[in-house]
Amino acid sequence: MRNVFCSQMSIGQRDIADIEIDVSSRDDIPVILLGLQHIYTNAPLREAVFKILEEVAPTKMDGEQTKVVSIDKGRPGMDQWSILVLGSLRVGLNADYDRILELANQHNTLREMLGLGCFDSDKRYRLQTLKDNLKLFTPAIMERISVEVIRAGYQLLDLDIHAQIRGRCDSFVLKTNVHFPTDVSLLYDAIRVLIRTCVVWDRHYALPGWRQHQHNLRQFKNRYRRLQKLKHSTSKNEDIKIAKALEIKQAYQDYIDLAEFYLERVQASILTLKNDFQIPDVLLTDLHTFSRHAKRQIDQIRRRAIQGETIAHDEKVLSLFEPHTEWISKGKAGVPVELGLRVCIMEDSHGFILHSHVMQKTTDDKVAVPMVQATQEKFPNFNACSFDKGFHSPANQTELKALIEQVVLPKKGKLSKADQEREYAPEFKQAKQQHSAVESAINALEVHGLDKCLDHGIDAFERYVGLAVLSRNIQKLGTIKRDEERRRLLAEQKKLVA
Repeated sequence: MRNVFCSQMSIGQRDIADIEIDVSSRDDIPVILLGLQHIYTNAPLREAVFKILEEVAPTKMDGEQTKVVSIDKGRPGMDQWSILVLGSLRVGLNADYDRILELANQHNTLREMLGLGCFDSDKRYRLQTLKDNLKLFTPAIMERISVEVIRAGYQLLDLDIHAQIRGRCDSFVLKTNVHFPTDVSLLYDAIRVLIRTCVVWDRHYALPGWRQHQHNLRQFKNRYRRLQKLKHSTSKNEDIKIAKALEIKQAYQDYIDLAEFYLERVQASILTLKNDFQIPDVLLTDLHTFSRHAKRQIDQIRRRAIQGETIAHDEKVLSLFEPHTEWISKGKAGVPVELGLRVCIMEDSHGFILHSHVMQKTTDDKVAVPMVQATQEKFPNFNACSFDKGFHSPANQTELKALIEQVVLPKKGKLSKADQEREYAPEFKQAKQQHSAVESAINALEVHGLDKCLDHGIDAFERYVGLAVLSRNIQKLGTIKRDEERRRLLAEQKKLVA
């Protein structure tokens, strides 16, 4: 059973509208709390957001279908308002679950925002509770809340939401939480997981061959470290260079021989679990999956290091744990390659993020039109947008002109006379100069959570992006409220001095 927020106040509890937030603080927490406080105190906005939050509920598997669990049944769970508050803070502060747990249990102003009073000191959150509940948000739900927050921000700025909205579109790389991939390190990952998984099964079913698993893992790691330290000789003596090359080749052979030895032991354990203990394959998925990974990496190391073959890029795997990771080279100075996924954002001229999109196996020129269309679905008056050259294609120039009035999309390469007239026009040049402000929005997102995704899996990756965008818009809303309050306090001080 869940409530969006318990409207019945208890003894010692303070109304969220009466919470005093320090507007002189330069920390990010007060700004986010101010944005959340405005959501709660603005009745139309609260009603709209709470209606969306009612859809935040856990799911369960019913056969092959996923069904939403009723929020009106079962034990009391964390209310959806608390999930919104803690989720916004987690990504907005670029914090892990441990820090959010500490804040939720010790930060007095935050606890008041969660609806806890001075007599609720025994109410403590648990780490697993936070992890389970903060995963309930879906990107679609966060997008709808974000739209309501942006509309509220426009009202605070005294802007007409029905007037023309201008946007700036750009992409950046959100890194996944992976190490730099090499074939030997990926093989080490696979064998390490296989050994540890077999040890877990061994505790229940006494599998043979895993009593010295710690020694086995150390032995395998020692060969891995030896390979890392070996370097090809730079000597001018050919005999020395040949001897060193043979030593390196032998080290690779020893490494994959030991990996194959452990892999055979894993296969024997799988057969024992299936035949002797009738364990179904669905429970042995990790063993099967990482066995395939290990076999592939052994094959690639043998072909590359021993047989001298070049491995095609399409055959390479960048991470065993985050398979959606891509090898991205955007040509930035000092950053030859980034491991992660591209994220495209649409920012308006007031700093709100109108739309975001996770780009899997696609490039900027493929998402320009979908980004404009998706933004127009949320904001029908979105009618002008600027891009950089990476989004250019002849088709994009034509299709975007049919969607919006002003398209600022510089063309790659040499300009024709017509292109020169278009790009040298005063309106085009002004919008192009203002386009660089989107880099400030990207930097703000990276500082507040979108530098590296700490969650695992592509679904969690998309949820992490959606929550970061929502948190950024709430923080922007809080910044407007903070500036208003600062101006009010300054005016009061001037009156007192006069």
